[in-house]
Amino acid sequence: MTRLTGKVAVITGAGSVGPGWGNGRAAAVLFAREGATVFALDRRPDALAETVERISAEGGTVRTHLCDVTDSASVKSAMDTCRAEFGSLDILVNNVGGSRPGGPAELSEADWSAQLEYNLTSVYLTCRHAIPVMREQGGGAIVNTASTSGLRWTGSPQAGYAAAKAGVIQLTKVIAVQHAADGIRANAVVPGQLHTPMVEARLAGQREDGDVDALLARRQARIPLGFMGDGRDTAYAALYLASDEARFVTGTEIVVDGGMTARCD
Repeated sequence: MTRLTGKVAVITGAGSVGPGWGNGRAAAVLFAREGATVFALDRRPDALAETVERISAEGGTVRTHLCDVTDSASVKSAMDTCRAEFGSLDILVNNVGGSRPGGPAELSEADWSAQLEYNLTSVYLTCRHAIPVMREQGGGAIVNTASTSGLRWTGSPQAGYAAAKAGVIQLTKVIAVQHAADGIRANAVVPGQLHTPMVEARLAGQREDGDVDALLARRQARIPLGFMGDGRDTAYAALYLASDEARFVTGTEIVVDGGMTARCD
């Protein structure tokens, strides 16, 4: 379990809105298990507590830093702190995101702007402040978490979220090509209908009047494999893309959705 030994990994959204395996928490625990020093970012200290507990219980190395990834000064401070404390920034994994329902006619202008800021501008800001560090040290790996909503209709109108996640995929490609000569690889993980703590904390209330079982059943019915993954499935894809095993992989994405986007209906 040493695929990331000697690497320093900044992971945003490394906490979770509830118990269980969100994408960020799963990535932080798995990367630490694989030997990385994890610099875990979240805006809420309570969200990070379980992440730190899990990593520490396994003997991994984790440091936390409170950061609002929609605020440039906050992000710059986090990247500067990481470099000052550990001397490098080898891996950046972006996991912050969340949806609001509604198409253009229903989504307010304020909510549209907030969706772009939270889901897309946050990725731009972390890359903006991490890339100069990676470039100076001779390379690095960036893994951005997108969504199948950025590829196709996934069952609910969420125009702001879908547009932002499509933007994450294309932003990742631009970074990959522009900075290939700097030794920086950039790829995206595209998770589908996962059962993460977000389902209970937010999505059920938005879509099924709080009926978690009804939401889970509706989501699972779209998946050819017949079951929902969780944040650990996203994390394993991110691990590959962040590791040296993917040294010849950049500017692309891995879809983690149980076959959902391959369906024609």
